[in-house]
Amino acid sequence: MPVVYAGIFIFEHMKFQIGDKVLLIHSNEEGEVVEIINSKMVSVDVGGVQFPVYTDQLEFPYFKRFTEKKPAPVEKKKVYVEDLKKEKVTLKTYNVESGIWLSLLPVFDKDVFDDDIVDYFKLFLVNNTDTAYRFSYQFLKSTVVDFQLEGELLPFNDLYLHDVPFEAMNDAPRFDFEFSLKESNRKKVDYFETGLKIKTKQLFQRIEALLLNQQANFSYLLMETYPDKEIRETVDLSKLTAAGYKLYDAGTARQHIPPARSVVDLHIEKITNNRKGLSNFEILTLQLNEFEKYYELAVLHHLAHFIVIHGVGEGRLRDEIHSSLRLKKEVKSFVNQYHPLYGFGATEIYFK
Repeated sequence: MPVVYAGIFIFEHMKFQIGDKVLLIHSNEEGEVVEIINSKMVSVDVGGVQFPVYTDQLEFPYFKRFTEKKPAPVEKKKVYVEDLKKEKVTLKTYNVESGIWLSLLPVFDKDVFDDDIVDYFKLFLVNNTDTAYRFSYQFLKSTVVDFQLEGELLPFNDLYLHDVPFEAMNDAPRFDFEFSLKESNRKKVDYFETGLKIKTKQLFQRIEALLLNQQANFSYLLMETYPDKEIRETVDLSKLTAAGYKLYDAGTARQHIPPARSVVDLHIEKITNNRKGLSNFEILTLQLNEFEKYYELAVLHHLAHFIVIHGVGEGRLRDEIHSSLRLKKEVKSFVNQYHPLYGFGATEIYFK
């Protein structure tokens, strides 16, 4: 159990304390203890990079310093700024493949039976690509935005987001991200939306696997590669022009197309302000047209998933949408189940 001395948490029988200089046995690097994670793990800072290490992989560096032979002093040469090599950033703590990942580092505590339990999670956004991105992030807990952040994610780097208490993972939390390129590329989409929803059972399985394999963290893939824009084939229309047909530039029309949405509400009052006098058939037609428009935009922008709010009612609109989805080749799966934000009145669509 941790004991409090002057406002500092110290684990009983802990070999190391915050501020201790330590030696990493395998890499022979020296660092400093910056956080006590639990009785078996600490966070170490090595050259400005912080990562968790098991205490049995650390030693105090004093014996090494005492026994190693000191080299003869050599004359220092002047080094100019332009001669300095750029430091290569390496991801030391995350066992991830190429792509953008959300990594969870569980921080343990002791319960009344002296067993290790997860107290909270440290969340990191990991960029294991050679591209710099801008991002916006929202953490939703119990259908309410609990935390949000915007920033930049450098190539082959990681970024600390925030801490999430373990009990918050029982409130159907959702992690929503939007990525865009820091340097614009006309061949790439303007932005990419993705999200993550972790089920409680899967979370416990990941924690058990982490303890079994003596790993420090586990990660979820958010984006493998940044999507390309849809390439449209060009057709020679000179013969049509010569025949007297009028041609219009579709590129100018696309400037007025609304951006893609990850969630679209098909309630008629959200679609039109003039619903008086409309028959049920006309209302249904407007709703289906709205669905098709934003479905095509979702496919065009390579969204990972798409939520359609159709309401409950008699289920006519829902059934029409489901019939349409069964015929669409881009759809991997769809489900109409209870959602903390929309109840049973929404269908979640997942693309291939």
